[in-house]
Amino acid sequence: MSAKDIFHNTVRVALEKDGWTITHEPLFLQPSQRAKLKIDLGAQKLLSAEKAAQKIAVEVKSFVGLSAISEFHTAVGQFLNYRVALNKLEPERVLYLAVPTDIYHNFLTDSFIQEVIEQYQIKLLVFHIQKQEIALWKS
Repeated sequence: MSAKDIFHNTVRVALEKDGWTITHEPLFLQPSQRAKLKIDLGAQKLLSAEKAAQKIAVEVKSFVGLSAISEFHTAVGQFLNYRVALNKLEPERVLYLAVPTDIYHNFLTDSFIQEVIEQYQIKLLVFHIQKQEIALWKS
């Protein structure tokens, strides 16, 4: 079993502070016999008494490797595969890629990276490491 991302617990705390209930840690998906996937967190939040809960899945990425672009390639590949599996098995759940604020501001705002994010419709959850809070939801 793979290890949790170094900011896994930070994102969990940030989600809980924002009113989310963690429902899965990790969220296991098996879209086919050979494909077994594990998304870091599943969460839900009650929108109002009249409406059903909003459900999300969150893949946490720290970008602590030597190459941010290599880390980004991996993150995008995982994100796209996870989204296909969620659409098949849990279509009500929205997938987010969680990244620290410094990575967002120093790397993910690059024009080419932004084009990739927009073209693949990658939803971002940007979190503040020290405050353990969500800084931005970007859909």
